[in-house]
Amino acid sequence: MYYISAASTISHQPTFQNAGFSTFIEPMHESSGLLSPDYKGFIDAGLLRRMSKILRMSVACAKDCIQQAGIEQPSAIIVGTGLGCLLDTEKFLNNVLTIEGLLPPTSFIQSTHNTMAGQISLSLGNHGYNMTHTQNSISFENALLDAMLLLDENEENILVGAADEAIDFLNEISDNLHLQLQFPLTSGASFFMLTSQKNNHSLVSVKDTRAIGLVSDVSGQIMDFLTSNDCHVQDLDLVLFSGMSEDSTNGLAALLSNLVVEEKKCVDYLRFSGIYPTTSAFAVHLAVDRMKKDQSLKNVLICNTLIQSNLGLTLLQSVEA
Repeated sequence: MYYISAASTISHQPTFQNAGFSTFIEPMHESSGLLSPDYKGFIDAGLLRRMSKILRMSVACAKDCIQQAGIEQPSAIIVGTGLGCLLDTEKFLNNVLTIEGLLPPTSFIQSTHNTMAGQISLSLGNHGYNMTHTQNSISFENALLDAMLLLDENEENILVGAADEAIDFLNEISDNLHLQLQFPLTSGASFFMLTSQKNNHSLVSVKDTRAIGLVSDVSGQIMDFLTSNDCHVQDLDLVLFSGMSEDSTNGLAALLSNLVVEEKKCVDYLRFSGIYPTTSAFAVHLAVDRMKKDQSLKNVLICNTLIQSNLGLTLLQSVEA
């Protein structure tokens, strides 16, 4: 069994250092902005000036998790990201087009996907296992799987999380492709401290997670996932799912109906997070917060179908279950 002993999220909701946020968050709207904390409490002012939004979010959430868990250093740092550091990537490409001769290296260095995990490591002075997973919408699930494998090898206190950021160019692309997204494109970072031993900080347990690409039978995969974990559909107290549009949401709602999941138990978490590739990490923190507030929630399934060809499944259980 694996346990989450700390959770931290920066998003368009009042999630950061705000236990119980799940009781008063409201659905996203177009004017919703990223609620950034005072980063000076987590990042040196000299470094802060050179950090992009996604790096600030990641480092702050990572350090907040460590403080919550009451440890000095995690054994490993694992990050999932779908699109990486988009703002620095855009800066680098603009430099390529506008600057003649040698290019300044900063934007290129900070544009790589593993910059977040590396920056967290540098900020902490951590020399442990450091890995970045980038598998589009199931990047976080793969990062979580990696953390669980490390815990099976007797590592302790694995810092695992995910982050993605939105830039204006993404809105231009979605408009040009006429995607007609139901929810706005957003930014977010969520980090967790994962352990293999239950302790006083344990919030919930992670029973299992699964990342499936090129999925064809979603309902069959969900049933197989639950069966392999000795869990039945009727045992689920809450299902958090992602619906990209009205059509896909209705399709997923129909799927959940076929699985005999009561409608009142199903929540589309994109309503609260907006859309970014690793938003399932936000859903995990939302589930953790709700489970701590409501002791009747024993089994919670996060069903990530942000992209129809990918399926991410995570089963959380209350510590008392």
